[in-house]
Amino acid sequence: MSEEFTNTAYSNWVSTKFIVVPLVMGALFLGLTLVWPGFAILAALCLLAGAYFIYSRRAFSPRGGNIQAKLWEVVLDRLDWDGKGQALDIGCGNGPLTVALARRHPDGRVVGIDTWGQAWDYSKAACERNAQTAGVAARTDFQKASASDLPFEDGTFDAALSNFVFHDVNDSVSSARDKRALVREALRVVKKGGRFAFQDYFAVKAMYGELDDLLETIKGWGIAEVAFLDTSTSDFIPAALKLPFMLGKISIIYGTK
Repeated sequence: MSEEFTNTAYSNWVSTKFIVVPLVMGALFLGLTLVWPGFAILAALCLLAGAYFIYSRRAFSPRGGNIQAKLWEVVLDRLDWDGKGQALDIGCGNGPLTVALARRHPDGRVVGIDTWGQAWDYSKAACERNAQTAGVAARTDFQKASASDLPFEDGTFDAALSNFVFHDVNDSVSSARDKRALVREALRVVKKGGRFAFQDYFAVKAMYGELDDLLETIKGWGIAEVAFLDTSTSDFIPAALKLPFMLGKISIIYGTK
């Protein structure tokens, strides 16, 4: 494991609200058992959910299993970019992949985009602080933008990556067909011959349709090479995190435009 992601300012994928809300609800239902014993079932379910997210947050953190950072590295390692020119990080959060990519490629420039909404503990200011701390502020840039409508001309970037973002874009998409549109929009801004690596729930048919059809569709957009990697089977992911709503369906599509 590299030292690229030791910065806890990148935040944890499991927000504290996922822990606090079920625990508070569990305590509430536990109190209501004085009125009706049946509330004990709801109390147990809420407390179990809270305990699960406590475990998950710990597993994702640098002090736990550092699963979050290991998944970042997997997608970075699939981006076969020579570091010349500039790359785009779509949905950069607090900038871990933007910063890591800039550190790996001292001759390249990396742009990170995100909407930085209220749902997550991410911000443009945090990205800029993290880039400054890592010594790559001069070669990184952060802009507010949506993955559904990237503010760049066709073929602007030599490489593009995205990690666990497309499924969460809800400003203009809802169907599996429209989720594919996010992939196409990401590829639109990559130069011919440029590289890409995107990690998301690509194996979930309700989001992206049949996997084989998805890959054939991407090739039909004029993409030279596209490959699929089932990251959910990675040895470093514990069984408890391989539930479908957590990491049980994550995968990477990568290749050359």
